[in-house]
Amino acid sequence: HAAIWVAMAFAALGERKRAWDVMDIVNPINHTKSPEDVEIYKVEPYVVSSDIYAVAPHVGRGGWTWFTGSAAWMYRLIVESLMGLSLKNGKLSFAPCLPEAWNEIKIHYRYGETPYHIVIRQTAGKTDHIVMTLDGLIISDAEITLVDDQKEHVVDVVIPAVSDKS
Repeated sequence: HAAIWVAMAFAALGERKRAWDVMDIVNPINHTKSPEDVEIYKVEPYVVSSDIYAVAPHVGRGGWTWFTGSAAWMYRLIVESLMGLSLKNGKLSFAPCLPEAWNEIKIHYRYGETPYHIVIRQTAGKTDHIVMTLDGLIISDAEITLVDDQKEHVVDVVIPAVSDKS
């Protein structure tokens, strides 16, 4: 779990390049991009490996894929630390840590029977703070109170594009 916690720490510090670099290292799909990579990695490309061997003759081989809590931690890394979603007491807040090159992400989030369609846009020079709308109305708080009313809702979040601290 340690590598994932390192990525979470970098995201919390605002060092998004380092956070995403670590994410790329632990992401199993990046170890299986070619038949040669698959032959080295030897584990499932859709399962988080608890460790990667560093001693010959198994250098680069994954291990402990089904005996680790790393998958749950990676989910939290992606959703909470990198996409920046946080749910507390029925309120959703946003603190994204997106790569500089990404202009926007879309998230379809379901709260009970209610879908929330969320777009997070990263824009240079248009704002110096997070601006949010819910169904077209500006939200003055930094969080959205979720309601399970079985209606579709649209959330637009505009964040300032900032240079990486790392």
